[in-house]
Amino acid sequence: MDLTKYLKAAFLNRWNLLAFLGGAGFALLTGRADIAFPLVLAAEAAYVGLLGTHPKFQKYVDAQKAKAVRARGSLSTERTLKHITRALPKESLDRFENLRTRCRELREIAVELKHPGKEKADWPLEDLQLAGLDRLLWIYLRLLYTHFSLERFLQRTPENRIRQDIEHLEKRIANLPEEADSPRSQRVRRTLEDNLQTSRSRLENWNKARENQELVELEIDRLENKIRSLSELAVNRQEPEFISSQVDHVASSMLETERTMNELRFATGLENVDEQTPEFLGAKAVEVRF
Repeated sequence: MDLTKYLKAAFLNRWNLLAFLGGAGFALLTGRADIAFPLVLAAEAAYVGLLGTHPKFQKYVDAQKAKAVRARGSLSTERTLKHITRALPKESLDRFENLRTRCRELREIAVELKHPGKEKADWPLEDLQLAGLDRLLWIYLRLLYTHFSLERFLQRTPENRIRQDIEHLEKRIANLPEEADSPRSQRVRRTLEDNLQTSRSRLENWNKARENQELVELEIDRLENKIRSLSELAVNRQEPEFISSQVDHVASSMLETERTMNELRFATGLENVDEQTPEFLGAKAVEVRF
């Protein structure tokens, strides 16, 4: 247990600081600070020690810290969401919105079948299912953005231009005199060979980006099909526990996809996926158009 943070929180409490500073000031005014001030310090040490080791206070400190972490996560997620939705082309946003709308419609059908005659306000939220689907939709939206970013990268880095550079450099090296051993000739050869290696590395990176783009495209189709299947499952099987387990199963199957997206931050600029998930399906669903 990190006792230091609880003692620090107890000491920095504004009411404690006010009392401590007031007591210290009073000790100086008494004219016997050599006696009064140590008593104030002893009382302060006893108070901080008792408060800092109290279980309820420790829970309060932990709760406040968790709240701050959630708040930072919410702001980070909100910024990421705005960045994605402002950058994505209309067709990609429409694709996401159509999938989200489909999930909402099928959920309404499922709840109507399970609770006929009830108003929407009385419907159970089934938070676990919604949270799981929200996470899948969040991964799906980020996949769309990753695909878009890779596509933009490939367009701005023409493959044929890189291949032309490689061919040109190979010809220049081949035309160098084989027996030229002057310092200048050696520097020229080393410079050309280094440039050639750089161009070959660029081509290798380009090919990897293209392979990743194809993989991301397949993952988009797969996840979209999974999300539609889960939404339809909610209509056909009125078993919340089973549906939640299926949502968790799909989410766990996306771990490798999430790692891939994290590795492609050079193209997307996005943070890791391990952040708070926006609410896409619940009562406080966010908008995706800005």
